[in-house]
Amino acid sequence: MASSISELLDDEGYLRNLSDWSEEIAQHLAQEKQIQLTPEHWEIIYLLRKFYQHYEHSPAMRPLCKAIALDLGPEKGKSLHLLKLFPGSPAKVAACLAGLPKPDNCL
Repeated sequence: MASSISELLDDEGYLRNLSDWSEEIAQHLAQEKQIQLTPEHWEIIYLLRKFYQHYEHSPAMRPLCKAIALDLGPEKGKSLHLLKLFPGSPAKVAACLAGLPKPDNCL
């Protein structure tokens, strides 16, 4: 399983083809990042996928926070909340788990 998933990823760990995404792949990527996905993670992941379908790009941190606050409420859109769910760089980690390209403004 791990070797077949790794073949789907680019050098930075993002899916090469967005249509290859599944919850199983998200779970696998989360485990590699030592993240235990909860319903709170999934609502962000699915919101990100919806954002990408609408705008055709992965949001950087500020637009991600704004989109989450509008859709899920201001508490969930706070950067500290997202850092707890997706440690390190929430926009990058969440985009990776959602099967999306790395956000343009993230290093």
